[in-house]
Amino acid sequence: MTVAEICWLALGWLGLAYGCLSLWGTVRVVRGLPILAWDASPAPARWPRLSLVVPARNEVETLGPAVRSRLAEGYPALEVLLVDDRSTDGTGALVDRLAAEDSRVRAVHVTSLPPGWLGKVHALREGVALASGEWILFSDADVHLAPGALQRAIAFAEAHHLDQLAVLPELMPVGWVVDAALASFSRTGLVMGRVWRISDPRSSVGGNVGAFSLFRRSALERTPGLAHLRMEIVDDLALGQMLKAAGARSAALNGRGLVRLVYHRSLGEMARSSEKAVALFDHRLWPAVIWTAGLTTLELGPFVTALLAPQALSRLPGAAGALLLLASTAWMAHFAGQRVFPALLFPLGVVVNAVLLLRAAWLGRVRGGLLWRSTLYRPEELRPGKRVRAPWSTGTAGAGGEGQPTSGGGSSRVG
Repeated sequence: MTVAEICWLALGWLGLAYGCLSLWGTVRVVRGLPILAWDASPAPARWPRLSLVVPARNEVETLGPAVRSRLAEGYPALEVLLVDDRSTDGTGALVDRLAAEDSRVRAVHVTSLPPGWLGKVHALREGVALASGEWILFSDADVHLAPGALQRAIAFAEAHHLDQLAVLPELMPVGWVVDAALASFSRTGLVMGRVWRISDPRSSVGGNVGAFSLFRRSALERTPGLAHLRMEIVDDLALGQMLKAAGARSAALNGRGLVRLVYHRSLGEMARSSEKAVALFDHRLWPAVIWTAGLTTLELGPFVTALLAPQALSRLPGAAGALLLLASTAWMAHFAGQRVFPALLFPLGVVVNAVLLLRAAWLGRVRGGLLWRSTLYRPEELRPGKRVRAPWSTGTAGAGGEGQPTSGGGSSRVG
């Protein structure tokens, strides 16, 4: 057997092994994340007061309908704090109109950003400072809730004695290319993030999602607080890890049918949002290149082997691995309430995600930092404030306090 044939054989069997692991991880995700809409937890004897904090910066097109869906949701003890974070597009005026329409809404206007803070984390802190609820919910400005979503979430959290609950949203369809990229991103992120372990109190894996991040005020008070995350780009994931590390009893649920949003409205928006992903690689080019090359090889290797390998001994395991990856991606998409057909195009999504990540790493190198909302953040500014532990990281980090070891997990909206 030639060296080339040995390489093809190794790639084929590696693809089969990776396909098996992907399917195993998909099974763990599906079994480990109950669907909130199907939950039958009893209503608590008293509905606790819930403070919904919504940070918004230049969200005039999406904020109104999303907030009105939450006000119509039906939770009996709700207050909504809309935090206008230095918007320039009319969001501030819209926040005031929404507050005038409904007495449950309070308008909060942030006019300046203190040094050493990222805008969203600061806006969340301003909202928490004014919140009066026993429970606090962080939710992005473009998230829509179906009637009963908040009551079901609180009922589940109270019945299971939770301190923190992350609800993964249903991603609304946009187009085949974007949806294929999201299908690939969702499967790899959820599986490699080991989100099923969030609900395990014996596991150090913590996670969160910006669309629906629910937690007790008392749990937040046991952590170093939002000031600890003030320069963390992936703030939602860092918050979940910080809460879990501080002893919070956590869980993650599937929010399909109840929590919805358009994750990225176009490929261009997806590209701009993905620029923040370079923070997971400590703003360095080569770790991002190595990770992207390795993951792309694992994801596309079975298909390449099945199509191009010269001998059946390599093609057959490659084809089996490719089928397992297609099955797991389609199953994950169905589980999340996404369209299945674009998920079957996930090899295209793998290429798109790889290009966007390499683009983000290269732009960070050329610009000398992360350009976000017209502000350039140098790596030396962001590194001291990094709190997230990525799933592939080792050692210690400050997600739950300086020098405290934590593990990655959950789903973070990078955008």
